Amino acid sequence: MKHHLAAALALGFFVAPLDAQAAETTAVLDVHHAGCVLCGPIIKSTLEHVKGVKAVQVTQPNGDADVTATVTFDDAATNVAALVTATTNAGYPSSPAPWRR
Repeated sequence: MKHHLAAALALGFFVAPLDAQAAETTAVLDVHHAGCVLCGPIIKSTLEHVKGVKAVQVTQPNGDADVTATVTFDDAATNVAALVTATTNAGYPSSPAPWRR
């Protein structure tokens, strides 16, 4: 019994630092060729299905065929490249938005 408890505690101390390294990150993507009424919801759903994504907000700031997707995600589970790949594979090429003030 003592050995099992010691093993569980040791495992807990090992795993805890890995969890502490995970951080919630926000990325903004410029998503292209998304001018129809259904494009925004499709992009949102596509990004929400990426493992580690916590929240997605899609807006069409300048009324053209491009939208902006703001994605909050766990950087231990996914990254910006995976988000870009997801939208591109769904037919909506995207890229990280330039930093804006």
